[in-house]
Parts: sequence; structure tokens; C-alpha cells
Amino acid sequence: MRSCKYFAEALIIQGVHVPDGFINAPVSAVAGVAAAGAVALSLRGARRELGGEGHGGERTAPLAGLVAAFIFAVQMLNFPVAAGTSGHLLGGALAAILVGPWTGVLCIAVVLLMQGILFADGGLTALGVNITVMGVVTVVVAYALFRGLVLLLPRTRASVTAASFVAALVSVPAAAAAFTLIYAIGGTTDVPVPKVLTAMVGVHVLIGIGEAVITMLTVGAVLAVRPDLVYGARGLTAPLKLRVGGELVDAAPAAAPAATPARSPRKLWIGGVVTALVLAGFVSFYASASPDGLEKVAADKGIDSKVEDHAAAGSPLADYGVKGIEAPRLSGGLAGVIGVGATLAVGTGAFWVVRRRRSAAAEA
Repeated sequence: MRSCKYFAEALIIQGVHVPDGFINAPVSAVAGVAAAGAVALSLRGARRELGGEGHGGERTAPLAGLVAAFIFAVQMLNFPVAAGTSGHLLGGALAAILVGPWTGVLCIAVVLLMQGILFADGGLTALGVNITVMGVVTVVVAYALFRGLVLLLPRTRASVTAASFVAALVSVPAAAAAFTLIYAIGGTTDVPVPKVLTAMVGVHVLIGIGEAVITMLTVGAVLAVRPDLVYGARGLTAPLKLRVGGELVDAAPAAAPAATPARSPRKLWIGGVVTALVLAGFVSFYASASPDGLEKVAADKGIDSKVEDHAAAGSPLADYGVKGIEAPRLSGGLAGVIGVGATLAVGTGAFWVVRRRRSAAAEA
């Protein structure tokens, strides 16, 4: 029977969540400013992605909060990648493909904020570093690669799924390289940068395989039931070609029936919420107890010698357990359910406000 403390340790999901003390204060401050700027730009971009009916926002907006909650839940599922090392989903590629790159950055920012404040996961002074590495870098790299592949490959659902796999795979070692660059500028220890880079990228290539599989399966599942809700698959159907006078020309698109109502995303939303709750509340108990990629590299190379206690270490939900509940399965499961609910509420509320501001500006 595992103790509650052991179970909590099994759920300390760092990935490339940087704790306080890894990066010095000046560089952390600069990263914070950069992250704030990226979030501000993303808010402007997300207004277009979440905008009125002409932009598909009536479908995207309700799903953005769900994507954030789903990523939170899946990040609790550490999977083994090598002897004594585990990894978990970062989620930048998945968010960007499902709801758009600008909204994707905001999704990851919401997840990191909830993890840092409620669960003492990822340093508060390092929040800017984490948003930059896990939110901005992963989204930019993944979506740029995804769009390039979609343009080159045949315009089919299989191509979108394959492109999502490659984009997710590359985004994880890219995030590891970005952390190494920040460490080279403001690391608090004297570990040689080449050693850090080799170790970080090496282990995160393996983690990237898991990320790619999860992203591919999730995107493929949504494409199978509601391809119209996948931002990265918009405009997927190529225009019909007719041969006229020996030349191929685009056929005139058929007029859509005026009486056809827009399909509601309610069923998908409910299914997604239930899935996230099951993953966080039950499946997370069986997550790998091995240290994650950054935690393993930090311990092996000595990067963690100046790590600081988390400012929210006394939180009732710190380390993904509910304080006062001794049963490990109940404590961790309840913490996961609370996390999914909080992330869903904050994310949905934030994206609703963004969309409303877009609609108000358009009316004005």
C-alpha cells in the first residue's frame, strides 16, 4: 500500500516546469516581461480566432476552456520513457492545432497558472520562464511546422493527423533547447551548458514521442467526429476541379441549404469534460513515479543545487493531494478533479471574455 506522501511524489509533474532557484532573478524578470508580452499579443490574436460566427468562434470559444482542462488532466499522467525517467504531455502542439496558435498560448498559460498557484508545481518566480518555454516555444514551433506540412501534404484528414504527430514530436526537444538557452544566460549553477543541452534534448526527444502519440490520437479522435471543430483542419476540403477546354478550373461551390442549423459542440464538450475528469481523478493514480525529464537531468547534473521552496508549498492542494485526506487514491483523485474544474472554469471564463470583447469591438 503506497503512502499518501509517495503518491504525491508520483504526481509531481515537472516536465520542463522550471522551479524557483534554477534561473536567477534578473533573467526570470526578463522572461516574465517577455511572457506577459506574449500573452498580451495572444489575447489580441485570440480575439480573431474566438471572434464572431464568420471566424468560427461560436465553435472555438466553448472548446478552448475544455482544451486547457484536458491538457491539465493529461499532464498528470507521467509515462515512462527510459530507465528511471518519465515524461508527460506539454500540450502546446495539441492546443494550437485544436483551437489556434494564439488561443493555444493562452490555454497553456492558464494551465501553468493553475498548477503554480494551486498545486505548487512550477515556480512562481519562474512562471515567465515556464510560459515562454512551454507555452510560446512549443506553440510557435509546432504550429509553424504543422502548417508547413499541411500545405505540402495532400489535403486529407490523414495528412492533418500525420502533421500533428511530427509537429508535437519536434516541439518538445525545442522546448528543452529553449530552457537550456535560458539556463546558459541566467542559470544559478555552474554546470557546463553543452552537458545540459545534450542531456535535456536527449531525454526530451523520447518524451516527444509520447507527446506526438497523444497529440495524434486526440486530434484524430476529434477529426473523426467533428472535423469542423479542429482549427488546423479548416479549409481542408480542396475545391472540386472541372476540365474546361483542356484546362482544370475550380467548380462553383454548391450553395449550402439555408435551413441547415449549425451543429452544437455540446456532445463533444461533455465527452471531453468527462474524459478529463476520469483521467485526472482515476487514471492519474497509476502515473509513473519516476522523475521527469527536467527533474532527472537536474539531479544528475547538479542544476537543482540551489532550488528554492515553492511559495505555495503550504497550499491545501500542494503536490496534487488534498491536505487532511490520508487515503492516497482519494486525495490525489480529488485534487485532480478540483484542478480540472478550476482550469475549466478559469479558462472558459477568460475565453468567453475575450470573445465578448471581440464581438463588442466588431459591433462598435
